[in-house]
Amino acid sequence: MTPIRVDAAIVEPVTLAEMRGYLRLDPDDGGAENALVESLIASARAQVELAAGRILVPGRYRLMLTAWPRDGRLPLSLSPVVAVARAGLVDGAGLVIDLAPGLVRVGADPIEAPGLIIDPAVPALNERAALIEVDAGHGGAGPPIPPGLVQAIRLLVAHAFEHRGDGPGDGSPPPAIAALIDPLRRLRL
Repeated sequence: MTPIRVDAAIVEPVTLAEMRGYLRLDPDDGGAENALVESLIASARAQVELAAGRILVPGRYRLMLTAWPRDGRLPLSLSPVVAVARAGLVDGAGLVIDLAPGLVRVGADPIEAPGLIIDPAVPALNERAALIEVDAGHGGAGPPIPPGLVQAIRLLVAHAFEHRGDGPGDGSPPPAIAALIDPLRRLRL
């Protein structure tokens, strides 16, 4: 079960204007570097998300299940999980019949142990599928982005901007940036 992002709008945690100022780019350059800086911001955010195990921009994610978890707990790779937006059963014709609110709910620790609790009263799937949509991510209705992760994005963008075209690296962030991410990394067992 892989969560799939179903809304396309992403507002990066670091704006183009903020990053241009951080890089000390000439305001009269006509935006010559804007496309590059925007792509570096998106790339750095994705790298920090992967390293920290957290989603830094809010979004809606869809899950499809063919069986309910036996213990009633559905761990998710999304952190933080903010809310269950929709839960329903998909019939043979592809129609979704919404479940009553509360039958699928966010677990007790949506950041460090994100997951859903499935109430025992939920109807059996019996050759149906379950569709669940959750809102996840920092910002928006979720908790604010930790400042250390925002700074890690800025530093990664600056590093990539300064060292573009340099030799291949191992993909890991420089030590100073890793030091910002490590204390905020979500641990998994």
